[in-house]
Formats: sequence, structure tokens, C-alpha cells
Amino acid sequence: MTEVTYERYDGQDGTRRLDALLPAYEEVYAEPPYREGPRDVAEFIDRYQVQAQRTGFRLVLAREGGGEGDVVGFTFGYLLSADTYWWNNLLEPMPKDFTTETGDRTFAIIELAVLKPWRRQGIAAGLHDRLIEGLVVERVTLTMRPEPEAAPAQSAYSAWGYRKVGRSHPWEEAPIYDAMVLDLS
Repeated sequence: MTEVTYERYDGQDGTRRLDALLPAYEEVYAEPPYREGPRDVAEFIDRYQVQAQRTGFRLVLAREGGGEGDVVGFTFGYLLSADTYWWNNLLEPMPKDFTTETGDRTFAIIELAVLKPWRRQGIAAGLHDRLIEGLVVERVTLTMRPEPEAAPAQSAYSAWGYRKVGRSHPWEEAPIYDAMVLDLS
């Protein structure tokens, strides 16, 4: 395989990278268990443009080769604001001291994806490590699909130290996700 290079973009620099990551998004999320189509991709584009404006936004791209090679994986996230609804989506209530956010307590990973031919080569771990590198937060959170097709991701998150804190239903048409937390403090 060709060497992979990583690029991290913070804040507004990430906003301008949507075109670079979109082909990888479309390819990964067309697969099971997601099976996303054009409407889902359009909704992702709209969401990304809003999410990229959030405080603490970070994007990491993994590219084949160097420079302007094709994107073979990506991840992004942002700091949860003090008025976030993130924890309101949990199906089982959590204690207030767990769900209270300050704007700099928790970093949420929104997406982490690697193209199929590039999987099981440590690229997801490389993306993850570069995304959270240098964060000054207590914890990192993400949601993941519980279906058997997502078993490799489930194993990776567990190996990286994430623990399940509940089940999340983030919007009306969404499936149920496992809510995960990695304690950094």
C-alpha cells in the first residue's frame, strides 16, 4: 500500500475541506449498516457546514501519498457547548454531574471513516489520535452503530479505551446508537 499522510485543520480551515472529504463520505456511508443515498448526503453537507462553525471544530484527513492525494479516511468533531442537547438524546437518563457541559469539558467526535481498501492498517487509529491530540478536555464522546457490520469499529473504540455509557437516539428518524466516552482526565 501507498504511504498515508495526515492533515489536521482547525476551525474555519476545516470548512473549506468539505469537497475533499465528500467522495470518501459517500463511499463509506453507502455501505451497510448505513446505506445512505443522495438525500442523506445532502443532509450531511448541510450538517457539516453548521458543525464546522462550532467552537473547537477539528478535521483530520488521511490522504493517499502526500499533498493532494485522494482522501482515504477522515474524522471531525468539536467541543460540546454548555447548552448542548447531546446528552438529552440518551434513552436512559444520566446524572446531572455527568451530563453538565461547560464548553470545554467534552469533545464530540461526529464522524470517523476509512475507505474499505484502506481498513485494518491503523489509519482509523491515526486519524483518531491526531484529532484528539493536544485537547485540554476531560473526555471525548462519540456514538456508534451497534449492528454486527460495525463490529470492527466497536472493537477499535474498545481498544482505544472507550466505554459505553448508554444508548442514544439523536433525531426522530435515526437508528439507536451506542453512546461512548473516553475519559482523558
